[in-house]
Amino acid sequence: MARAFSEFKYMTFDVVGTLIDFEGGITTCLAGIAAETGVSIDGEAALALYRQARYMPDAGLFPDDLVRVYMVIAPQLGLPADEKFGVRLRDSACVWKGFPDSAAALADLAKSHKLIAMTNARRWALDHFEKQLGSPFFATFTADDTGTEKPDPAFFQKVFDFVASRGDSKDDILH
Repeated sequence: MARAFSEFKYMTFDVVGTLIDFEGGITTCLAGIAAETGVSIDGEAALALYRQARYMPDAGLFPDDLVRVYMVIAPQLGLPADEKFGVRLRDSACVWKGFPDSAAALADLAKSHKLIAMTNARRWALDHFEKQLGSPFFATFTADDTGTEKPDPAFFQKVFDFVASRGDSKDDILH
């Protein structure tokens, strides 16, 4: 039998791509680099190349891995393969925007539930994302905190253990 929304104490959220428009952030940054260097790029093609590069075996933690990703995709996009632009792509995470309805929706949900952010992003990036979202979270978990990335069950177990430490159970979570 389905439970009522109000019966849950916690709501967990992915952040990047769910609440934060990382694709818009990446394409905006790449378009800026392209404009400065006299190149024209297709945003969708850039995102397709990004996805391929992001999941290579030597991928690192996000968004730090964007430096490596840039170096892989830049030649394919006709952009200069210069590490300073990869650093710029990584650092652009500091200004990526939330989707237009994210902050207001989270503020409303925080009135009735304890909100928990769960992201594969590094802590430094989540700190910026959280500000973009109005700092609505009761607790946050990053790859730095868990030592792993989702969908590894160990990531989720860290959140379950946190909730259990408060006297609640994973059954009190709506994800």
